[in-house]
Amino acid sequence: MPARTDSPLQVAIIGAGLGGLAAAVSLRRQGHSVTVYERYDFAGEVGASLSAASNGSRFLEEWGVDVEAAKPVILKRLIMHDWSNGEVKSTYPLGDYKSKFGTVCTRLDYNNFHRIDIHKQLLKSAFEEPGAGPKCELKVNFKATDVNPDSGVIKFENGEETSADIIVAADGIRSVTRPMIGIEPQFEMSTSCCYRCIIGADKLRSLGLEDYVSNEAIEFWGGFGINKIVMSPCSNGEVVSCYCFYPASHNNVRDDGWSISASPEQLVETFPDLDPRMRTLMLNAEDIKMWRLYKHQPYPYWVKGKVCLLGDAAHPMMPDQSQGSCMAFEDAGALGLVLNKGFRENYSAVEGLALYESLRKERATRVQEASFKARENLNERIGWSSSADRPGKLTIEEVCGYNMRDHLAKLISEQRTA
Repeated sequence: MPARTDSPLQVAIIGAGLGGLAAAVSLRRQGHSVTVYERYDFAGEVGASLSAASNGSRFLEEWGVDVEAAKPVILKRLIMHDWSNGEVKSTYPLGDYKSKFGTVCTRLDYNNFHRIDIHKQLLKSAFEEPGAGPKCELKVNFKATDVNPDSGVIKFENGEETSADIIVAADGIRSVTRPMIGIEPQFEMSTSCCYRCIIGADKLRSLGLEDYVSNEAIEFWGGFGINKIVMSPCSNGEVVSCYCFYPASHNNVRDDGWSISASPEQLVETFPDLDPRMRTLMLNAEDIKMWRLYKHQPYPYWVKGKVCLLGDAAHPMMPDQSQGSCMAFEDAGALGLVLNKGFRENYSAVEGLALYESLRKERATRVQEASFKARENLNERIGWSSSADRPGKLTIEEVCGYNMRDHLAKLISEQRTA
């Protein structure tokens, strides 16, 4: 058994997106010395809304992130509309997340954030004074060009280099770290593309669409096939966000990324037979971007030596289960649990990373695979899913009722008796 030491780890995190900052906060709370390296000159965030169901919100609350300051809308229901006329076909109440999935210490609402709002609060939790652990350090314009998983040395394009006890690669779906630890992704273009856009609540009210602001719901049009519209409010109900999926063959978008600008006319032209109220919304939408979707096969491993992958770098998934950010928050939470303040009396940092992979890979891969199924079949979405529909189907109870601490305890017990 390794000798116990309470000295903190030197942690390097590559990437200052949501996953990287979540890992920074989680490891800061365990007293480790964390430096975040961001390739650009500003650690900002772009995009529209993101859902944080109870399995993700749980960790935000445990870390002391100011969830209220991130201006969430607490989602209460799922609403299905008729594609062509907008009539409500069904409503699925999400129920009381507090009683179903919470504890006396956590409220565990189904929070819907604007990405920018929650990113700002994670920045504060990582780099400002309040909360346990030493403040993390942020270094911008540090693009990693070489990562050595054995020595823990990182070299950067600006000529600098550093070393760390562990390296967390949170550098996204186009991770530059993955190939440095021997992983060559196997992926293909999806049959789907997506527009994302936002519209202000005041504009919606002026258009007579105020119910889209006040429904406290994720609202759907389509979803049984490629075409699907997903709409939800965020930023204290002052912004409504839409994700609009359509066949890739429509305009054959091949450019990589999720920030290809588009016009309202392009957006509306893509859905000629859609509910007229939604077409009115689209014609008045802002920040319209096209997003080329890819289907990544699960990677053979996430950890090599002192390096681990996290978030989209580890398990890129379709957005159709609204679990991408939650899985990144779970990854970050797992690192905090595995590398807790007393972990060294039981295992080394490298052994801890191996335990992190055992704790996370199977679960995240299951959600990843379910997101592929939900891309063209809304019945596969966890909000409507029941194991009675099909044996083995991913359900909201399995996702949101998951207890990571119990899972970790089981893994450690199995290792000790092996």
